Amino acid sequence: MRILIVEDDAALARGIVAGLRLSGFAVDHEARGADVLDLLRQEAYALVVLDLGLPDRSGFEVLRDIRRAGMIVPVLILTARSAVADRVTGLDLGADDYLAKPFDPAELEARVRALVRRGSGQPTPVLTCADLVYDRSGQVATLAGKVLPLRKRELAILESLILRVGRVVTRERLIAEVFSFDDDVAPNVIEVYIARLRRQLGEAGPRIVTMRGLGYLMEPATPEAER
Repeated sequence: MRILIVEDDAALARGIVAGLRLSGFAVDHEARGADVLDLLRQEAYALVVLDLGLPDRSGFEVLRDIRRAGMIVPVLILTARSAVADRVTGLDLGADDYLAKPFDPAELEARVRALVRRGSGQPTPVLTCADLVYDRSGQVATLAGKVLPLRKRELAILESLILRVGRVVTRERLIAEVFSFDDDVAPNVIEVYIARLRRQLGEAGPRIVTMRGLGYLMEPATPEAER
């Protein structure tokens, strides 16, 4: 899933981005509050991590604009302000969670995972499709109890498909959820990852069906399904 980090401290932002990418998220970084709404209109982010002390405007103003625009994207406020009044203001304006600096990276990542799960409508960390089980917290996929040796981006594509079992996921949607703005995306990269997933799932696992001109969908294995 794709996350937007709005933080003007470059060193801190680099650390957050690196940690979340290691956890399998696609992450974009923005240092100014003025550009946040435009970014949210361009991409369907699963979460916004928002600093309050931005150089051009208050994070509270950014949050207010997000909610006034009718956007329901989860927002995690990350700030050095620890006063109760600030937490109350942020939550009343529509924030979903609040984490004060300094923070433990492990706690931030756990809160991010929880908010992304809640925003996807699947609060449980475990997703299933027939004998395929994906633990989003541990980033482990198993098929009939056997661990599948999948890379992080393969797991990200698997998560996107299993969240929408029986529904078509476009190639563009997969790219948006798996890659960040600064990633160099080859024209056939999704096809390559889909092929790897199919090899790992084999004949016994759920099928990833190509819908010509539309995208891909995952369905439980059936003899009639066309791969």
